[in-house]
Formats: sequence, structure tokens, C-alpha cells
Amino acid sequence: MDGAHSPPVRALGRRRFLHAVGFGGAAALLTACQQQPPGAAPAAPPAEPAAPAARPAEATAGWEREWNALVEAARREGRVVVSGPPTPETRTELSAAFRNRFGIEVEYFAPGSTTVLVTRLIAERAAGQYTVDVILGGAAGLYTQAYPEKMLEPLAPALVHPEVTDPARWVVGRVWFMDPEQQYIVRLSQQLTNEVAVNTQYVRAEDIRSWRDLLDPKYRGKICSGDPGVPGAGSASAAYLLKMLGEDYIRALYQGQQPAVSREMRQLSEWLARGVYPIALDLGARDIEPLKADGFPIVVVLRDDPEVPPPLAVAFGLGALVERAPHPSAARLFLNWIAMKEGQEVWNRTQGSVSVRTDVSSTWAPDYTMPKPGVDYFDSVTWEWTFEARNPAQLERLKALTGRTG
Repeated sequence: MDGAHSPPVRALGRRRFLHAVGFGGAAALLTACQQQPPGAAPAAPPAEPAAPAARPAEATAGWEREWNALVEAARREGRVVVSGPPTPETRTELSAAFRNRFGIEVEYFAPGSTTVLVTRLIAERAAGQYTVDVILGGAAGLYTQAYPEKMLEPLAPALVHPEVTDPARWVVGRVWFMDPEQQYIVRLSQQLTNEVAVNTQYVRAEDIRSWRDLLDPKYRGKICSGDPGVPGAGSASAAYLLKMLGEDYIRALYQGQQPAVSREMRQLSEWLARGVYPIALDLGARDIEPLKADGFPIVVVLRDDPEVPPPLAVAFGLGALVERAPHPSAARLFLNWIAMKEGQEVWNRTQGSVSVRTDVSSTWAPDYTMPKPGVDYFDSVTWEWTFEARNPAQLERLKALTGRTG
């Protein structure tokens, strides 16, 4: 546990923890934290073949010829190395779906964060090694490290299938590139974030109607959050609250309310479920939904506070092609596929996120993560905001305002 005002809580094993909290019907809380959202059924593979049906060469033109050539070149390479989120369902189902469609193996690995991955790749490149083809990652590592280090190959020319390039298939009316050149980093998902989760066995959800309600003295010592002084969910939330509510609010929340702080989402989930800290900031849907499915009375609040509307985020929902990829054709094919309807369904369903395509319903995503039509949400994944929020000077400012010294 991190936090001077937090009572000592010894980490419990899965069975002892679930027995201790008294929810006998819950099977395995912390294992469930890595399961997909309830009600999500495996998406059926599309009926179309892996590539357009063979036809006379003179009749095959334009994108079809280019697509067929890409598929054949990728099959000769035989595999693609993808770095992605540490989600078991994503690792298993994404790899299986791509293999079933094209007969190409996916070597999937999860380094933990995009920043960790890019740091590793920089060291490998200094030694003349190139091991990764595709990055499915977050904004901080891709924007502030991979892009300026020129580690990415232009992706726009590699997107050839009309199911990808058709502007009408994208919610923003175009292929959603995030980098300034509109070439390198494509957006694959989104969701509303900045959740505040409440255990209603200990706190009345209806009493928390605005972010300012969290400053009520009765909640002092009952809140937990991610670490606002290091890159991650905690600092991202704190930076947004600073933008929306100012320095006085940050001091009052992070110092005055004496929240317990942890860099581990698993620990925040445990504290929330046990009621040790019945109000949790910074947990995402993949942490909250398994708790609800296991019978814990968890409610997400503050989705309609006009002063602090929930911002958009992507988690690992950005895709990029690595420069000098060891399997360049398979990498290009994979990124085409994950931006197509089939790939989008597998990716977003296993991540519990919302697709950026107009032809994917995203019924698996919890309602509190779904953007509402016509609402102009703050997008925390823009190039400008990422550099502002992740700036080392901003982190130092957050440390000072929140009283974090470690």
C-alpha cells in the first residue's frame, strides 16, 4: 500500500479474499478482472474468404490486385510479431481470428506498457536488432518516444482495403490518424474514462452528484486513487481535474481528503470490493465490470456532471507499423485487418472498448463508457493534450499539488 494515511492491509490470496468479504457466489474476483465484459459473445467470423476469389488477371485491378499481392506476401512471411495489452482474451482471440482468416501466426507479447516497450526497442535498435512488427499501444509511448525517435513506418500508404479506406466507415469521416502528419498512428478504439466507482454497501451513490461532492468531510479517508505523480491513469485523471477545476480542488482532493494511493489497479480493485476504501478513482471498465459480475455492489457515478464531463481515452487503442519490421507484409496486412469490421469487433470486444467504425455496434461496452451522439467530449488522446499532460514539468506540478513525494 502507498499512502501515509492508509490503514495496513495485507494482500489476500484469491480464495481467502473472496471468503473474507462474504460474497460466496463470487468465483474468483482478481482472475475475473482479466475477463471480458459480461454478455460479450465471441464474434462469428465473416463469411467472405481470406482474400478476394481468384479471377482472371485482366479482370483483377486496383485495390484487389494490391490486396491479393499483400496477402500472398504476408503468407510467405508466415507470422507477425505484435506488441499489445496484457489482456488474456485479446492475446488469444486476436491471434486466433487473424490466423483463421489468413493462415498467418501472430506472435503476441505484452510488455506491460507502451513506454516500457519503446524503451526496449530503442536499446535493441542500438544493437542492430529489429524484433517487433506492430504496436498496439497508448499515446504516451507512441507520441513522445516512438514518433520523435523515427521508429515508425508510414501506415497510410499500407491501408489498401476499401473497408478501411472508405471514409463513411469511420465515426470521424476519415481514417482516424492521430499524428500531425496523418500517416503513422491510427486510432482503433475509444471510450469515456475518468470513472469514479462506489461500493454502495458503504457509500450511497446518490449522494455523489458532482466532483465537488467528493470534498465532503465524511469521505475523508474513504477514497483511493492511482498515483498522480507518475505517468499512468492517476496522473492522467489528476491532470484533467486540474484543467477543469483548478489547483485548489486538486489540493483539497488529494491532500485534504487523504486518499490512499496505489500504482496497482489490482490493489485499488481489492480496496474497493472490500470496502476498505469504498470510493475508487482511476479504475477502468475492465477493473469494474468483473467486480459487478461477481456480485459486488459497485456503481459508477459522476457521468453527468456538466462541470467535469468524462473525457475520451483509448488505453492501448492506437496502432502503428514499426520501421524496419521483420515481417513487413504481414504487419501491413494485420493493421489493415484490425481496422476492418472483423478485426475491430475482435479487438474492441476483448478490450471492452468502443469501436471507431460506424458499422460496429460495440454492444459489449458498458453504458458508462459509450460516447453519446452529439456530445462534444474532451479528447484526452489529442497530440497537444498528451504532450501537455505528460510533460515532466506537469508531473512535477502534480506532485507538488497532491503532496506526493515518491
